[in-house]
Order: sequence, then structure tokens, then C-alpha cells
Amino acid sequence: MAVVSWKEILLLTGLVVGCYWNSLSCGFVFDDVSAILDNKDLRPSTPLRNLFLNDFWGTPMAEERSHKSYRPLTVLTFRLNYLFSELSAASYHLLNVVLHAIVCVLFLRVCRLFLDKTSSLVAALLFAVHPIHTEAVTGVVGRAELLSSIFLLAAFLAYTKSTGADHSIVWAPIALTVVLVAAATLCKEQGITVVGICCVHEVFVAQGFTLPMLLDTLRQVLQGKDGFPYAVLQTLLKLIVLVISTLLLVIIRVQVIQSQLPVFTRFDNPAAVSPTPARQLTFNYLLPVNAWLLLNPSELCCDWTMGTIPLVESLLDLRNVATLVFYTFLGLLAYHSLRYRHSSAKTVIMALSLIVLPFIPASNLFFPVGFVVAERVLYVPSMGFCVLVAHGFKIVSHKGHLKKISWLVIGVLLTTHAVKTFNRNWDWESEYTLFTSALKVNKNNAKLWNNVGHALENQNNYAKALQYFLQATRVQPDDIGAHMNVGRTYKNLNKSKEAEDAYLVAKSLMPQVIPGKKYATRVAPNHLNVYINLANLIRANESRLEEADQLYRQAISMRPDFKQAYISRGELLLKMNKLTEARDAYLRALELDRTNADLWYNLAIVNIEMKDPSEALKNFNHALELNPRHKLALFNSALLMQESGEPKFWPEANRRFLAYVEEEPEDANGYFNLGMLAMDANENAAAERWMRKAIGLQAGFRSALFNLALLYSQSKREMDALPVLDELLRYHPEHIKGLILKGDILMNHKKDTRGAKACFERILHMDPTNVQGKHNLCVVYFEERDLPRAERCLEETLALAPNEEYVRRHLNIVRGKMAAMSAAGQPLTSAEGATVSAKEEKPKRVNEGAGEAAEGEEEGRSADAVGKGAGDEKNARKSSAESLGGVGVDQSESLDSSQSDKRTKGKSTKEIKDIEEKRAAALKRLEEIERILSGD
Repeated sequence: MAVVSWKEILLLTGLVVGCYWNSLSCGFVFDDVSAILDNKDLRPSTPLRNLFLNDFWGTPMAEERSHKSYRPLTVLTFRLNYLFSELSAASYHLLNVVLHAIVCVLFLRVCRLFLDKTSSLVAALLFAVHPIHTEAVTGVVGRAELLSSIFLLAAFLAYTKSTGADHSIVWAPIALTVVLVAAATLCKEQGITVVGICCVHEVFVAQGFTLPMLLDTLRQVLQGKDGFPYAVLQTLLKLIVLVISTLLLVIIRVQVIQSQLPVFTRFDNPAAVSPTPARQLTFNYLLPVNAWLLLNPSELCCDWTMGTIPLVESLLDLRNVATLVFYTFLGLLAYHSLRYRHSSAKTVIMALSLIVLPFIPASNLFFPVGFVVAERVLYVPSMGFCVLVAHGFKIVSHKGHLKKISWLVIGVLLTTHAVKTFNRNWDWESEYTLFTSALKVNKNNAKLWNNVGHALENQNNYAKALQYFLQATRVQPDDIGAHMNVGRTYKNLNKSKEAEDAYLVAKSLMPQVIPGKKYATRVAPNHLNVYINLANLIRANESRLEEADQLYRQAISMRPDFKQAYISRGELLLKMNKLTEARDAYLRALELDRTNADLWYNLAIVNIEMKDPSEALKNFNHALELNPRHKLALFNSALLMQESGEPKFWPEANRRFLAYVEEEPEDANGYFNLGMLAMDANENAAAERWMRKAIGLQAGFRSALFNLALLYSQSKREMDALPVLDELLRYHPEHIKGLILKGDILMNHKKDTRGAKACFERILHMDPTNVQGKHNLCVVYFEERDLPRAERCLEETLALAPNEEYVRRHLNIVRGKMAAMSAAGQPLTSAEGATVSAKEEKPKRVNEGAGEAAEGEEEGRSADAVGKGAGDEKNARKSSAESLGGVGVDQSESLDSSQSDKRTKGKSTKEIKDIEEKRAAALKRLEEIERILSGD
């Protein structure tokens, strides 16, 4: 047996790289999205054992919606990719190209077993460039084929060494073969078919039997004329070991899928649910269709489901001729290979075994599959096809007058295939390019129209997407998914009435519940989302909340393990303020999936609404254990720690806010809350830096601007606070507390009575009943020495707040001052207006509310903690948490606690002490003002 030289390895590798280097610029498309982007099994936070409990798409094998495709070794390689490059598509594509090159080298080695050096190289070169492989190589999920093929070829090569030089059995290669077969099967199910290929090789190649010889031997044994020859007994022993090993693998595989076949719909494989004879005629017609794709790969399509290939419903259908021709040709080849012992027959029988046996799992002969035609499943069968072509080339090239022509044909074939492969790779660049290229081949597949619509939808081009979704409903009027897509797009276009109509059409197409028959077996699980989508749409109307709840309950009644229905219903119940029921809905969902971080997050939100912060924090922590980068859990748990007022939580809150801004570097709310946390800890420099960062990201950030101004004021940097307040009032001219703080600074630090007066008058223009603004305006009148006006002003203030004792005291002081001045014959108003006697100390304005750092009604610390889009369409909805606005430190000018609406819940001992000290300082100041007003 000739070995493979380094030159041949370099030639094959160079050819593979030349054909597939442009695949490195392709992204994740089609099935890659589910297998890579949405598959939690790739994440390091997921235990490795989950790879052996879940299917290829990350769904637990025990769940009914599982695809039952068990390929843990393939998923393990995806996980390794993620470990090195996370979701960088180029690394995934690069590994696929490397694996394809390895398969080509192994295939060349296998070809050397039954082809000469030149012909085997031709077969390997043709395999390397065949366009049918683009789906397996350029599509990342095609790695299952690549890995399975590597182990399949390795297992076959190992088995060929199971016969010693003296024709004895060598058991080590057989044991290695069994291990490699198991590995191939754990990469993709078709790997187990290598056992059949080994059996064919053992009987018809290694032992040199023909079918007539086998029949003659069997007849003699049955007639008692002779026993089994020793060679036959050896062959039987080896085959028995292989078959038993295969049966054990099959039993284990059946146990893994828990004896359940996956649920497919008639849209996935129309023939599978068709009556006789349409089912048999169509399945048989699909065989020549696949053969034609190998022979003429000019029109390739990523999706052959639904109406791509119309059913063959009659014996009179002309397509049956293609089926007859195919079986005739296949029969002639089988007859030739099984009847004769020469090398050509052995080559053909091995080629046929490579074509037929690996294709059996996808043939619908034993169980229905979820597709009509899939190009990637032809990856291994194409090996046999390439062997046949190379063998034909060998026969023709040995005829002198045809030698040059045969080389020319092979050269043209390799060139055209390589160019086709290279160009086909560009179709896989994005979902839009992939599905539009498919529509050029087939316009009768509603799924393709839907997928182009999805690609446009992802680009936010809803109007154009709607055209494709509507076309899908025209191509396949009973396609539930297409009508759901139309409804979702109408919703995105803010056309609620049209969206509801589309959802109702989809709902009407759902199969009716048949008593005693399991509903889930007759409908795709994702079609049940029509109830979720419709409920999510109508619950925007407050008067239809009960109707929405009824839809959720209907979905749950149809499928008690429908996790998304519990999630969406829990959110609705939260909106309806049915907190206990909402909690129960989330707990039920957690029974179905305790590894879902979003569910723990939603439950924590319910705990917050139920005034149970300790339980909320515990559930936030559960979410973060499952997903340490869960952005909303990071933010809201940190916020909860901050709101608790317990300094012991501040370091962890700070760490989580930092992790949040690392995930969301453009979200100003994260930096704002870091600033508030720094203010709580009296770290003014850090607080200023974070506030500036938040304002830089979000111009006019209301709470950040106010709290930064307050920070400057508390740090005795009142002049730095003024430009910040000016910016705040430019964006939010109605910001009353900003006006109060600005008035205070103008009055007490810039001595700008007129500017302060303008601020307070502006407050009263917006809110004539604002006691704080009114009182401070009274102080301005006193500063201007207009005592009668100050008196009237304080009388009006007292009328607004008759229970405010300090206003009454100030009014009495002003009246006493007026009486004293009248008795002394002094005028009650200053002739100079705003001037004040140099002998008297000016009373400072009473600032009772500016000490509040962030208003409860503002965005404050409550970033837009809203989850992903509702189950209305693609993603699981996460409940939102409207966190309470945070409060900062209190300014020392606060005169009386009755005028402030500071945060009181969850205050620490230190905070309470600070507040008491500030209140004492405020009362001391009140006494000072009263002494000034009394003329002491």
C-alpha cells in the first residue's frame, strides 16, 4: 500500500485553502445561529457534563422539543473555539477548513487501498474541491460531518489492519475500530455506518468473495456437504464482534434519546406525512435528486424543505423515470461488483458502500428526518462518487487515444468545481446573501422567503421584510410561521390591528386538540408561540389583560412544559399586580429549567415588588452564578445593595456596577450609579469622574447633572456647580430642585439677589403652591429690605403650609421687626431697593430640599432595566425592574426635615447619624437667622 507523500499532503492542503480561504470572512448563518450563538453549552459557565445531556442545539435530550441529534464531541470543539475566541466567526471557519484538509488526506490514504497512485490522487483532488461540500465546510454546523468523517475514515483504516501476515486476526486494530466508531457516532449519527463499510471490505475485498461464491458456500453448508472454511469462520468472528459492538452503540443511542423520535412538521418533510403511494414515490425520487447534485452541483440551495420538491403523487408522474434510471444504473454497478473478483469490481463495491451506507440515515427508510434534501449529508457519500469518477478516469486514460482527453476533462472538472466552490462560499457570508442565493434556485419554498425576511428584519428594514413574509404566505398559505412573521413585522411597524389579524390567522391554522392524543406531537413547539405573540400584543391594552392571560393559560394547557408561556404569564401577572401568582408562574418555570438565569432574574424582580429585598438579592445571585455576565442582574443587584444603605454591601455593588459598564460601556446609567455609590462613600473625586463620564455619554442626563452640581456644592465648590446647573436647566428648564440649588448659590455665594429671585419666581410660575420656592422668595424680599412684601409673602406661604412652624416663626419675626422699625420712625422699605444695612448681617436663604441628590420621579439610579424583547418573537422576554430613584447626601442648608423627601428606607446607622448632625446644624442656623431678623 502506497503511503501519502508530503508533496501530496501539501497539494491537497493548498487546494483546500485556495478554495475556502474566503470562508473566513463569513459569519454565523442559518443553523449556526442556534448551534453557536444561542447555545449555552458553549459557555464556560455551563458544566461540561451538560454537553452529554443536551442535544446538538443545547436542548436537554429529555425535552420533547429536542431535535434528538446527539453530537457532544462536535459541541465540545465549538466550546474550545469559544474558549479561544468566543464568538469570532473566523476561528470557527478556520478550524472547519483545517478539518476538511485532514479529511482529504485521510480519504487519499483510503483510496490508495483500491486505486492506483494517480487515480487515488484524482479522487482526493475532486473531493477537495467539490462544490457540494460548501455547506459542510463553510457552514459552521457542518463540522459534525467533518469530524464524523475523520473518525469514520480512521476507523476504516484501522480495521484494514486487523488481518495479520499469516491471515490471523489482530484484535488491537478491531478494538481501535470500535473506539473510533463510537467517536464518529458522537460527532454525528451517520458515523456508525462505517461498520457496514468495514463488513463490505472484509467480505468482498479482504477475503475476495463474490456473491455467487457466498451463495454456493451457504448452499453446501445447508446441504451438509461441507463445513464452513476456516477463512469464512475468521471472517464471521470479526464481523460478529463488529455487529455486537454496533448493536451496543445503537442501544446506548436509543437510551440517550429516551426511545423518542424528534417532532417534525409536514413543512420540514412533506413526504413523511403523505399517504401511500405519494410517500414512497417521493422518497424514492429524492435518491436521483441527490445523485444529480453530486453529478451536477450547479444549482445549490441551503434549504430544500417545504415546497422545494413537489410530491410525486402518481405513478404517471414523469419524474418516476428518473427514479427508474437511477435504480437501473445502481443495479448494474452492484451486479458488476458483486459478481466478479477482479480489482475493478472491488473498487466499485467499495465506492458503492461509501455512497449508499452513510446515506441510509438520511434516506427516510427507517425513520423520518427533518429535511427533504440536505447537501451536507452528501459529504461522505461524495467520497464514493469521487472514487467512481477516478476509477472511470483510470479506465479511460489507459486507452491511448483517450488519455489526453481524459486528462483535459479532469482538469476542466477540477477547475470549474474549484471556481464554483470559491464563489459559493460568498453566498454564506451573511443570512441575506445565503437566502437570496437560494431564492434564485427555488421560489416555491416559503421558508426561504421567511428567512430573507428575517435577515432584513435584523437590519431593521421592516417594510421590505414584510414584503417577503407576505410572499411566504402566498407561496404556502397554511404556513403558521409565515403568518406569525407577518404579525410580528406589522407590530414593529406599529400597525397593531394588522398584527392582531395576522396572529389570529396563524392561530386558526393550529391543529385542533384531539381528545386522548398528545398535542405536542402534531405541531412544532415554536408554533405555540402564536399564543404568546398574540397575548403580548393585546396586553398593551389595559382593558385586555385578562384576555391576554387566557391566551397564556391556553398555551400552557396545550403544553404543560411550555416554559416561555410561564415566563410571559409571570410578567403579565406582575403588571396586573398579582404578585403571588407571578411568583408561582416563575417557580413553575424554574421547575422546568433551573439553569435559566433569566428566570431567576425575573423572580428577583417579583421579590422586589413584594418588598422582599433579601430574597430578591438571593435570586439575583442565582442568576449571576449561572451567567456571571447577566447585565440586568448585575445592574439591579448592585442597585439593590446600594439602596439597602448597608456600607458592607458597597464594595460588591461597586464591583457589579464595574462589571456592568464593562458589558455596556455606552450606558450612562452604569457610570451614574457608580458616581452615586462613590458619593455615598464620600469619595468625591471618584464620584465626579463617574458623573462626568455619564454626562459625556448622555447629554442632558438630568440626575447626573443635578447630583454633580450637588457634589460641588457640598464640596464648597459652588462656583463649579453653577455651569453644571446652567446645563441642567438648559435641558430641563422645569427642574425645580435645580432652580432651588442655583438660587441658593446665587444668593449666598455670588450675592446675586436678582438672579436668585428669578430662580424662585420661575419655580412659582411653574408651581404656585411650591412652599419651598415661596419661602425662599420671601427671604429674598427680606434681603431687599421690603418688609411689607416679605410679610405678605410669608402669610401666603403659611396659607399654603399652615402646619409648618418655621414659616409661622419667620412671619412673627418679620412682623416684630416691622413694629420695632415703625416705633423708631424708620421706613419699612429700603430706598435703595436691594441694598442692605452694612451694620446688619444678611440672612441666608433657607434651602430645604436641594439636599436631595436624585428625585424619585426622575431616572435617578433606575437605569432602563428592561429585558429583551418579549416572547412575541424571537427572544425570551425578561421582566423589567423600575428601580427606585436613588438619593444622595443631604445638604447642610436643609432647614427642616418636614420639607425634604429624602430616602428613609434602609438607612444605615452612619447615615442616620449624619442626618441628625445636619438637622442639628440646620436648627442652629435657623436660630441664627431668627436672631438677625429680630435685630439682635
